[in-house]
Amino acid sequence: MRIVSAFSRVEAMGLSRPYTIAFRRIESVENVILRLETDDGRVGFGAASPESKVTGETIEASRQALLEERLAWLVGRDPAEVEALCRQARERMSETPAAMAAVDAALHDLAAQRLGIPVVEMLGRAQDALPTSITIGIKPVEETLEEADEYVARGFRILKVKIGLDLEEDLRRLSRLRERVGGGIGIRADANQGYSAEETRRFFRETEGLGLEFVEQPIKAGEVETMRGLPEEIRDRIAADESLLDDEDASRLARQPRACGVFNVKLMKCGGIAAARRIATIAGRSRIDLLWGCNDESIISIAAALHAALSCPQTRYLDLDGSLDLARDVVEGGFLLEDGMLRTTGDPGLGVRGS
Repeated sequence: MRIVSAFSRVEAMGLSRPYTIAFRRIESVENVILRLETDDGRVGFGAASPESKVTGETIEASRQALLEERLAWLVGRDPAEVEALCRQARERMSETPAAMAAVDAALHDLAAQRLGIPVVEMLGRAQDALPTSITIGIKPVEETLEEADEYVARGFRILKVKIGLDLEEDLRRLSRLRERVGGGIGIRADANQGYSAEETRRFFRETEGLGLEFVEQPIKAGEVETMRGLPEEIRDRIAADESLLDDEDASRLARQPRACGVFNVKLMKCGGIAAARRIATIAGRSRIDLLWGCNDESIISIAAALHAALSCPQTRYLDLDGSLDLARDVVEGGFLLEDGMLRTTGDPGLGVRGS
C-alpha cells in the first residue's frame, strides 16, 4: 500500500445550538478535511479544527499547511510506517498542530485499515468504553436547567457547564443544577481561564457540597506557578487545558508539586494521536488522570481522539461531544453513542465513512 494523493478542503458547519464560553460566542465552525488515498483504493481521513486563541493557529494556517503541494512528501510512502511518518509530520508542521493532527489521524486510519483492525486495537486497547460529558454553555439559570433536562432525557449522565464570566452567577447556576438533576448525574465545570487565584479558592470552597468532578483551567494559561501555589486538594481537582498544549507543557505541569491532577488532552492542541500518547506517558509517570477533550469537530477527529483515549490506561474522563452539535458532518460512523457511553465501532481504521 502506497499513498498516491493528499487532498484537503475547508468545510463550514453550523452549530445546531450556538453557545458562549468565557472568551467568545460560537455559532459555527470550519474544519479542514483531509483525504489520503492509496494505490489499493483505501482512503484515510483526518480533520483540523484549530482554536486560534489557544494555540495561535487559524483555520487559514491549517488550510495552507494541508495544501496538496505541502503534503507531497507523503506521496509514495507506506502508511505502515506510521510512527516514522508522524515524526516527520511533527518536524514539518510543529507550528500548525491541528493540521498535524489531521495528517496523524489519516495515517493512523490507513495503517489500521491495512491491518484490518480498528486504530485502538493497533495501539493496544486498554478500555472498552467510557461515558462522555455533554456541554452547556454560559447562559441564564433557567436556560441551563432546561438544557440539562434535555440532555438527561437523552441518556447523558455527565454534564459539563461553562463558567468564568461571573463567579456569583456561576455559583447560583451550579447550585440550582445540582438541585435539579440530583446526585446521580455527574457535573464538571470549565472556567476557560476566567478566574483569579482568589476566585478559584472561593469557587472550590463554596461548591464543596455539590460533588463536582473537577474544574477545567480556572486560571490563565500562563500562570502555571499560580496554579502550583494553590492548596493540594484544589490542584488535584483542576484539569489543565489551555496550559497544556504539548508534552513539554505536560512535563512542566507534572513537576512537583504538581500544578494539576488532570490533563485535558486535545488532538488539536498537541498534534494528533502520537503526540497525545507522549502526554499520556508523562501522565502515567506522575499519576495524573487523563481527560480527552475537543473543539467543535467532525466525527473524524472525535473518533481519532476516542481511539487514542481508549488505548491509555490513564484515561478516566471523556469530553468528546464536539460533533454532536454540528448541523451537518462530512462522514458517518466513527463511534457508537448509547446513553452517554462512547465506544469504537468494530470497523477497521477510524471506522468513518464519507467522501
